[in-house]
Amino acid sequence: MYEPIRSKSVHSTMAGAASSDFPHRSREEELDIQLAGHLAALLAVTDELRGLTPSADLDSAAERLAAQVARLRGGRPPLRATASATGDPAALHRRAHTLAGRALVVAASRADTAVAILTAGRMDAHAAAITPSADADRRCVAP
Repeated sequence: MYEPIRSKSVHSTMAGAASSDFPHRSREEELDIQLAGHLAALLAVTDELRGLTPSADLDSAAERLAAQVARLRGGRPPLRATASATGDPAALHRRAHTLAGRALVVAASRADTAVAILTAGRMDAHAAAITPSADADRRCVAP
C-alpha cells in the first residue's frame, strides 16, 4: 500500500554529520528564552506607560523587569523602548496585563518563584489601572 523509502533521510544526517552534532536546547533553555521574550515585551509596554503616566511604581517595575530579563539572557541587558507621548493608557494596561499573564504561566511552568511573584504583582497593578475604583463609580451615579 505504501512505497518504501529508498533514500536516506535528510533529517538524520546533514552533510555527513551525525544528528547528535546538532545543538539541541533543553526544555529549561526553551522556557528561559520564552520567558525572557514575554518579560521583554512587558518591559516595552511598561516603558510606554511610563512615558504616558509617569509613576514610581512603573519605574520600579521596569527596573525589576529589566533585571529579570538580563538574568534570563545571561547578563545581557534588554533593549529599552523610548517612551512616546501618544497612546491609550487603558489599552496599554490591558496589553501589559495580558503579557504579564503569559509570563506568569511560563514562570510557573519553569518554577521561577521570583518572576512569578513579579508578574502576578504586575497583573494586579494593571488590572487595578483598568477597572475604575468604587469611589469613581459612586461619583458617576446620580443620587
